[in-house]
Amino acid sequence: MCGINGIVSKEVTGYGGLISKMNTKISHRGPDASGIYIQDHTSLGHVRLSIIDLSEHSNQPFNDNNYSLIYNGEVYNYKELQIKHQLNCKTTSDTEVIF
Repeated sequence: MCGINGIVSKEVTGYGGLISKMNTKISHRGPDASGIYIQDHTSLGHVRLSIIDLSEHSNQPFNDNNYSLIYNGEVYNYKELQIKHQLNCKTTSDTEVIF
């Protein structure tokens, strides 16, 4: 059971600290890792309960050069999707399959 939080606002300044506090408040939902994403008018937080892929490479926000992803859920058929769409994943995380 992971947890997500966020703020969308025209004023971005200073929300990193607030998102960090929000992550701390919900840390019981995901004690294994936490992350913050801040871009333009969007500030998001994520706390992670590691179940499938325990490595830090699967922490969220999940990033590449163009996109970032924060979500709370599980893709039960991620291995089948990886094979079907011939995805060359760098992790064994279900997050990377939808990324």
